[in-house]
Parts: sequence; C-alpha cells; structure tokens
Amino acid sequence: MPKFSEVLTIINGKNQKSVENPNGKYPIYGSGGIMGYADHYICHADTVIIGRKGNINHPIYVETPFWNVDTAFGLEANQNKLFPKYLYYFCLNFDFEKLNTTVTIPSLTKQNLLKINLPLPPLETQKQIADTLDKVTRTIDLCHAMLEKLDLLVKSRFVEMFGEINLTPQKSEWKPISALGTVVGGSTPKTSVEDFWNGNLKWITPAELSLDTGYLYDSVRKITKAGANSCSLQLLPKNTVILTSRAPIGKVAILGAEMYCNQGFKNIICNNTIIPQYLYSILLYNTDFLNSLGRGATFKEISKSIVEQIRIPVPPIALQQQFSDFVEKVNKSKSTIKQTLAQAEMLKKSLMQEYFC
Repeated sequence: MPKFSEVLTIINGKNQKSVENPNGKYPIYGSGGIMGYADHYICHADTVIIGRKGNINHPIYVETPFWNVDTAFGLEANQNKLFPKYLYYFCLNFDFEKLNTTVTIPSLTKQNLLKINLPLPPLETQKQIADTLDKVTRTIDLCHAMLEKLDLLVKSRFVEMFGEINLTPQKSEWKPISALGTVVGGSTPKTSVEDFWNGNLKWITPAELSLDTGYLYDSVRKITKAGANSCSLQLLPKNTVILTSRAPIGKVAILGAEMYCNQGFKNIICNNTIIPQYLYSILLYNTDFLNSLGRGATFKEISKSIVEQIRIPVPPIALQQQFSDFVEKVNKSKSTIKQTLAQAEMLKKSLMQEYFC
C-alpha cells in the first residue's frame, strides 16, 4: 500500500494579500472554501485542499487552478498513478483528526501527511470508483437542492398569503404570545443519577435542532419518569412550537410527538386562536428579531416573560388553516425526498468503507 509521498505532491499555501483582486481569474481558497480572487495561482486544476490549521477534516476538490492560503495544503496527484477524484474521496473518508499535532488549534504537518497509506487499485478501477461515488453524490446534492426549493416554495406561499412580516415593529394591534398559548420551559435531570437516564421518554436539547428542522419526532437522549419528576419537567404535547432561548437563539421546530426538554428552550403550547404551523413559520422567518431580544452579559438568553410579550399578527383561523394544509402537502413531498436522501447517504457511506477501509 503506497504512501502519499509516492503518489502526490503537497503544495504549501501562501499569504494572499499581494495577489488579491476582486476581478481576478483564479479563486483564493482556504480550508473553508473560497476567500476571494487573484490574478495568479499556485495549484493546478483537479487538486484536493486539506486544511493545515483549523478546519483540517473538510477536504475540498477544486476543478480549476487556484491560489491556496497559508493555512491550507494543496494535494496534487501524480496522475500516472493516482486519479485526483479518487484521492478526494479517500480524503473524505480519512480521519485527519488523528494526525492533529496540537491541543489548541487543530493542525497538520506535511511530514505526517506524506506518511499516510492509501489503497491504490489500477488507475482504471480508481476512475470507476470515483465515477460511482460521483453519481451517488449528485443524487445527494439533488435531494438537498429539491428540499431547499420546497422550503422556498413554502416561504413564498406564506408571503403571498400574509405578507413579508417583520416582527420588529411590534405593533399594538398584534397579539402577545401570552394570549396565543402557554409558554413552557424545561430542565435537566441530574446526570450523575443513573436512574434518571436511558428511559423511554424523549428529552431534547437545542443541539438537535437546525435552523429549519420543521417537525421533530424523536430525541437523541431519553429520560425516565423518575428523571422527569426529579426536576418537575412538564410534558410538551404534540404540536408544541419549540423555541431555543439561549445562544443560538431562535431555532424553532414543531413537536411531532410528546417530549420533554432541557433549559435551553421557551416553548409555546398553542391555544385555538393560532395554528402551530403559522406560528412556527413566522418565528422561523424572524430569527434576527428573536436574537435581538437576548439579554445577559455572559451569554444572551430570552426569558419566559420576554417570549410571552412578543406580539404576533394573527390572521383569520381559516386562512391559517389554508396555509397549514398547503405546508402539509409540501411536507409529504419533502418526506419522500428525505427518504431518498437517507438511502443515498447510507449507500455512499457503505461504498466509502468498502473502497477505503
């Protein structure tokens, strides 16, 4: 099994200040992606970027010549032995963290990289492997693109029906959330008590939410009834609109099942004057406003009273229901796409293990 030193060249990056040009022909890459443009390049097309410092576990494949900054290595394959895209997929599968040489900022050295062994089938086989993984990757990318378009469709429908609502003015004719439902927080059972954990009751944390989670049906961790009782946790019913109240403030979701939560939430159990999907959407589209409500010197947080005082425009319930029905139809399409996405991601993971482990 050959080493990196036998099949590729590592190109050191350089400071970009002297070559930066907004109208430049060549992209300037760091370990996180494009940082600008330049009139000159260091690395040739079809080179893999690996972070030298910081983001060391996020390989990037670049199909054009580029300039790499001094915190990023360029891995140029000897194309008589190594197919560049095959190298990229190997790097995606490889855990560069195990080569980290520092305790503070993750760092890689050229010396350690050159010692990496990689399986090297015949060049034609490498191309076939890369082609197979390209096809699976395109399916994954297509699924993500379709999901983004469906989210935009929902937002467009919301604006069409209710306008592009900005909550910042907090108009007096709008209703406070306290009039639309009950605001409920959460807590964490003592982690040192084993009897409180690994039960069958769902218990969520803010880390489990993305910016557009939608419906949430399960939790990573589970607690017992004794755990829930130990800190007087209130069970959140299905269709509760959950809202993260500590940095990052403003992540929202709708519960698709009964759950408990930790102290990083202020949640709204809606009454019959507002439909959860409408409330979820209006909060989702006002993340900046929600963040502006954060208070605290060490870390920002929004309190129960602050959430209760947030004023929301409340259209007729029939109109809210019409919007909710539309979203439900879109969610069915999203569910099908997510199943395809999960299958494709599982297939890619399986193939990567087969080819490179």
